[in-house]
Amino acid sequence: MSLYVRVIQQADLDEILQFEGNKLKETVSDEMERNFLSWNSRWRKESLEHYLSMGWSFLARDESQTSSHSEEGLLAGYFIAQPLLFFDGHTQSLWIEHMQFSTLQARDELCDLAYKLCREKHLQKVFFPESQTIANAVRSLKAQNWDPQVLSISTTRTSS
Repeated sequence: MSLYVRVIQQADLDEILQFEGNKLKETVSDEMERNFLSWNSRWRKESLEHYLSMGWSFLARDESQTSSHSEEGLLAGYFIAQPLLFFDGHTQSLWIEHMQFSTLQARDELCDLAYKLCREKHLQKVFFPESQTIANAVRSLKAQNWDPQVLSISTTRTSS
């Protein structure tokens, strides 16, 4: 699998909503319950519109598979994020609000991208939503529990 990663654009919104809807169908059979869950989700339309306009959200596409939505390939994963200023004693950090993926390769690529982006832009920390699968992806980066639902990784040489 060959992945192509880029900043999410407004034109990707409907495809992301469909991607999330399909992921939800895998775990919730009742359509009404899926609707309720989607209205309260971190990936609801209003939330996506907010994060996408900031330019800190990225998607990964599998170039080996075609998609009716994009010539770039099938959506394999994405994250929505925003920079935080003067948070938790740091001048600049990146808050990953939500990450979704269909393959472990996409997960690893997106986690690595977030970390490298912070290093390149001199952000001091990156915060990921806590889940076992994300924890597995960032274990080598010395991720720590910031709180029960959030992992943090220092992206500078200063102590956290």
